[in-house]
Amino acid sequence: MSYKNYLSIYAKSFNWAGFFLPKKTYKNCSYLYDFCRVVDNIADDEGEIEIKKVKFQKFVSDFKQKNFENPVIQNMWNIIHEFNISLEIIYDLFDGIESDIKQNVKIDTRKDLLIYCYRVAGTVGLMMAKILKVSKKQSLKSAIDLGIAMQLTNISRDVIEDSKKNRSYINGSFEEINSTIKLADTFYKNSFYSIREIPLSFRFSILVARRIYRKIGYKILKKKTFENYSKSGKIYVSNFEKVLETILSIYDLIILSLLNKNDDQIEHDHLLINKEINLDERI
Repeated sequence: MSYKNYLSIYAKSFNWAGFFLPKKTYKNCSYLYDFCRVVDNIADDEGEIEIKKVKFQKFVSDFKQKNFENPVIQNMWNIIHEFNISLEIIYDLFDGIESDIKQNVKIDTRKDLLIYCYRVAGTVGLMMAKILKVSKKQSLKSAIDLGIAMQLTNISRDVIEDSKKNRSYINGSFEEINSTIKLADTFYKNSFYSIREIPLSFRFSILVARRIYRKIGYKILKKKTFENYSKSGKIYVSNFEKVLETILSIYDLIILSLLNKNDDQIEHDHLLINKEINLDERI
């Protein structure tokens, strides 16, 4: 799916969940979102591919040269310094967005799908975790998992929309959509226990965002056939459902406080990604 769609849904879900964040933290998260949104707009807006490539490279160059006449770049560098964010994470994000600046986009393998999801969304989850003052290595890996899970959910939701833009991230069948949602569910599960490592004042907002995103996948599965899926239009979580998921997140918060299991026992599904990208160097 378009990275813009990911950011759009991310913004809606996070704005809802962000209500529970301290003001300064929410502001820093907004700076991260603004940075991602601006670079995405360059890549995903209407226009000739070659022109978009030039604009994208100009933004990347301005970032690397610390062109602080652009407040979005200045705010991002402030976050990088304050929260010790590796530049490799930013460059991974750039690589992911750049891969969408093509006339036709097609992903054929599970490895390429997971690498793409890490680049455009796992990176955002990792940077967000650092802003939320997560430092434990296993917990940061789980933040990557949550970002990947969200991206897989959105790819599953936008198969038809993406096909109209000559973008194919997964095969256009309900079996493949079902399989992708189940894959996303594995990453959602791997993200859960590490949320306990997030400071208490931030923890609930992440649980809420996680539940709202995951709900999209569950609603897709209820369509049962590709025909029903294709007729359903944009699948989203209503405000009423968001309220319900917010209430259920209280249950998640209680479960986290009672369970003895910790994220050191989690086997993260990063083998395919690590064949091309050393995640340990990013964390």
